[in-house]
Amino acid sequence: MTKRHQEWELRQMQSLPLEAKIAKSQLRIREWYDYWNGQVYVSFSGGKDSTVLLHLVRSVYPDVPAVFADTGLEYPEIKEFVRSTENVTIIRPEMTFKSVIEKYGYPVISKRQAQYIREARTTNSEYLYRLRTEGIKRDGSIAQYAKISDRWLYLIDAPFKIDDKCCYVMKKQPFTIYESKTGRKPYIGTMATEGKNRELNWLRHGCNAFEHKRPTSQPISFWLEEDIWDYLKQYNVPYAKIYDMGWERTGCMWCAFGVHLEEEPNRFQRMAKTHPDLYRYCMDKLGFAEVLSYIGVPY
Repeated sequence: MTKRHQEWELRQMQSLPLEAKIAKSQLRIREWYDYWNGQVYVSFSGGKDSTVLLHLVRSVYPDVPAVFADTGLEYPEIKEFVRSTENVTIIRPEMTFKSVIEKYGYPVISKRQAQYIREARTTNSEYLYRLRTEGIKRDGSIAQYAKISDRWLYLIDAPFKIDDKCCYVMKKQPFTIYESKTGRKPYIGTMATEGKNRELNWLRHGCNAFEHKRPTSQPISFWLEEDIWDYLKQYNVPYAKIYDMGWERTGCMWCAFGVHLEEEPNRFQRMAKTHPDLYRYCMDKLGFAEVLSYIGVPY
């Protein structure tokens, strides 16, 4: 069984100099490669983090394939960069984003909150409804993290669907199909600093989750944002030019998870300036103008 890590271990690894981090990451890369007899791949989004990961993996094993999920939600600059990268397999979801939001709902607030809102709106279970709206468990105790935040309770009555299934349908499912067909196991370029769930995941499994239900390797999970940029500059690694247009993070263009936490200009306001045609499609054709107005986010 995988040994559970302590928070101090993560902080210690995050404080290491870049060269030490590179060495540790390459060790994790080799461990993963050897464990799966080379049947591995790099989950490549075209973003800066996965760009560093791909460069690191190929510095050890040049022939490891990269796999890009073309969801239709990537910025044009990301797709252009992916097309310029060697040995990349393109996979696609079975549904369009428009179909996903029509069938399931919009990705707003956070994955957890969207899931809870959807469950409260659709369940026939009185227990689950009380759990999601009041946090009351069967024994009468309170589970604060099992309920919709008080701030967002009103979204139960929103005039549009809300759900967390978008990421699963558009990205996770295509990768699952690819892994099932090829038997390959992924390297993923996520970092513990990106959210509490990812930090907890590192504490449970470390970089290489051999025993997880879906085994994954996150060799740069203990890196920091500045390490990514230092690596790109130090090793002169090409990256998507969207980062030179004022974007700090990329990801799915029309995802609204976390946008309420952003300072202005937020991602949609920036999109209006850098990609006006995509912005108009998002607001008018996909209905995000109504959704963002309803949750009080300027756009």
